[in-house]
Amino acid sequence: MRRGREEPGRLHGEPPPRWARIAPAAALVGLVLAQLLTPGDVELGFFLAGLPPVAAFAYGPGGTAIFAAIVLVLLGAPSLGIGHARGTDLATVAVIGLLSVVIAWVRRRRDAQLVSVRTVAEAAQLAVLPPLAERVGPVRCSGLYRAAQRGTLVGGDLYDVRAGPYGVRALVGDVQGHGLAAVGTVAALLGAFREAVLDDAELAAVAARLNRRLASDAAAAPDGHPELFATALLLEFPPGLDLVRIVSCGHPPALRLRGPVVDEVAVDPGPPLGLGLAGPAPPTVAELTVRAGDRFLLHTDGVTEARDPAGHFYPLAARLPVVTRDPEGLVRAVWRDLAAFTDGGPRDDVALLLLTLDGPE
Repeated sequence: MRRGREEPGRLHGEPPPRWARIAPAAALVGLVLAQLLTPGDVELGFFLAGLPPVAAFAYGPGGTAIFAAIVLVLLGAPSLGIGHARGTDLATVAVIGLLSVVIAWVRRRRDAQLVSVRTVAEAAQLAVLPPLAERVGPVRCSGLYRAAQRGTLVGGDLYDVRAGPYGVRALVGDVQGHGLAAVGTVAALLGAFREAVLDDAELAAVAARLNRRLASDAAAAPDGHPELFATALLLEFPPGLDLVRIVSCGHPPALRLRGPVVDEVAVDPGPPLGLGLAGPAPPTVAELTVRAGDRFLLHTDGVTEARDPAGHFYPLAARLPVVTRDPEGLVRAVWRDLAAFTDGGPRDDVALLLLTLDGPE
């Protein structure tokens, strides 16, 4: 997927690891061999009674029943020299085996229900923030998203790139809050942005529409959320012009990569969306001349505010000349470098969006 979610913790159900399936069989063989090699007055066979419950966590009811049956045969057949269970002892082992089969059945059923719920959740979240297209008009795109809340695909960050009658427009934003609580706001902002790409001729009007959407949602909330806000950065590549227009709503500035040179795109930032501080004045629109091959890296503060164990912030601009040579792509190289810098990855949502104009880099 273009947002790079092939790490542990993804939502799809997975079978138990191979070691979990091998362990009960290996323990069975090991106990049998140990019993055969030990003196006759030392009995290890009753340890076998603990194998069916262990098998229940890796096998289904059928596989667990097979383990339980093998244990009963080994303990109930004196001629095998493994165990000498009789009467109530053998009945106890049989009950343990039966309960293990029930546990395996319940676990399998709950796993199926969990996979179904997670599949629906994944579909809903992907509908909010679908995978990024590799190319939108004359702009090549590469994105990476990591939600802070484990087991979710979408958190409080957002990005999108869309083509419309007024050119290619891109959005990167960061909603107040994290995890699933912010997903509704993310969905509302993305919906407003996608409409604005088609309807609004000016980039400032796009920002104004997003601001109205957030302010309206905050006012309509049952408990009232006057503090609800989001930062955002909007870019526009108008057709037929060698320039990019940028509007900042309290968001970290974009970085431009032109060959080996990395510089910060200076934009007069406006207030965050939803705070209502701008009044009637529209946000400032900056224009920057661009060349074919220019790359613009947009990011959220989950990148630049990530800290190493000593408390130092991640120096994104300083690290870009080092990681840009990675053959697997810049955004993945930045993520790996960030994860190494923070000793395991930042604890905030992270979004990276790289936009490259057609042409040699």
